[in-house]
Amino acid sequence: MPQKLSDVTPIRVLLAPAIHFAKKGEIVISRFYRDDVTRSAADQFLKQVIASKETGSQPPVKLIDGNTFMYTRHSNIYFVAVTRCNVNPAMVFEFLYQTIKIYKAYFNTHKTFEEKHVRKNMTLIYELLDETMDYGYPQITAIDVLRSYINLGSISTLDGDPNETGQLTSQITGAIDWRREGIRHRKNEVYIDVHESVNLLMSSTGAVLRNDVTGKVMMRTFLSGMPECKFGLNDKLIMEKEALERAGGRTAATAHGKRSVELDDCTFHRCVRLGKFDADRTITFIPPDGEFELMRYRVSDNVNLPFRIVPAVQEEGRTRVTINLKCSAQFSYKLFAENVVIKVPVPNNTARCRVKVTSGRAKYEPEQRAIVWRIKRFAGMTECTFSADVELTPSIREKAWSRPPIQAEFVVNMFTASGVHVRFLRVYDKSGYTTNRWVRYMTRAGHYQVRI
Repeated sequence: MPQKLSDVTPIRVLLAPAIHFAKKGEIVISRFYRDDVTRSAADQFLKQVIASKETGSQPPVKLIDGNTFMYTRHSNIYFVAVTRCNVNPAMVFEFLYQTIKIYKAYFNTHKTFEEKHVRKNMTLIYELLDETMDYGYPQITAIDVLRSYINLGSISTLDGDPNETGQLTSQITGAIDWRREGIRHRKNEVYIDVHESVNLLMSSTGAVLRNDVTGKVMMRTFLSGMPECKFGLNDKLIMEKEALERAGGRTAATAHGKRSVELDDCTFHRCVRLGKFDADRTITFIPPDGEFELMRYRVSDNVNLPFRIVPAVQEEGRTRVTINLKCSAQFSYKLFAENVVIKVPVPNNTARCRVKVTSGRAKYEPEQRAIVWRIKRFAGMTECTFSADVELTPSIREKAWSRPPIQAEFVVNMFTASGVHVRFLRVYDKSGYTTNRWVRYMTRAGHYQVRI
């Protein structure tokens, strides 16, 4: 049964360009599901929120004349839900965000859409509003299910076929609305991509101030029928709270000799059976067809840093600064990093830089106020050095250099900073077909900074 969201009235309100939004705000499209909220309520929202010059600093929830407005902005459009009752705001915002995703899919705009797309697809939007919500209660927001009976603004004809009608009813009301029955593929394949972003903030003395990894497991499934998948990682999904309860915080080794990893937190796609996860810590699910995000996670202990950067900066009077840098790759010699960029900051009054590097190219870029060191390919277990002699323009006012941190960017394939690895993926289907499986890992820099 869908969760209740009482008295929700989505109203799509136009936000004109930032210079003129106070004068040209107007309702592009609206849908009232109940009669307790009137059109005048929307007018009050226009006057007090959109017409305000402090729009960017206002909270996303506004109470006006007994009406509660919850809104979010996408491009030049406000998506607004109005209610006069006590509702769950998390459900309201989730519905608004899902509505934006649905419009992106139907408008074939992967990044953003604007007012012109809304005006061009009025009929389609009204049909989507009627199907995604009924009398203020969210019904279905799965894009695959919506596309099965709303296609380019016209509801697909069922031709009176009772079997097709039954399948459609099952998709709308059943527990598995993210996958339709009868899917067939010539080759049954599963692609698993583990993407991680490693964050580091190191002090000038070498102390680690922040060190964590955020990751996600992306899957592309091309499987026939209604298969059930079991997915396992080497961390055994031990949550932080449970790990603290273990004596001494001991970690166990996996069957492949990989150390286990303790996750601080993780979230799953709605196809995952959380009951099974709570019972035996296995990720069991019936996957959607195509690409989807299976889970997100965060790790803050025992992070494997891909690069170690050791800077040495010396200010020689008011006219010269010398910078020496050593960068070493901490991952296996069998791997390599791509598109490594290290930005070494210099004072604002820099006049000239003489730079020497053992690999790649380095150049002073005044617009970034830094010497940018670029290395296309950085092999694992190797070391590169950087030295710069910076000449400064004498200034009348003696102001200390703030010394911004060194920033690094990189991409390392087939490496995970958290140590997370896929142990197994099993696919069970009644027909017993053979499944081909591929796994890839990729780690990139998030906020990777070293203070000098």
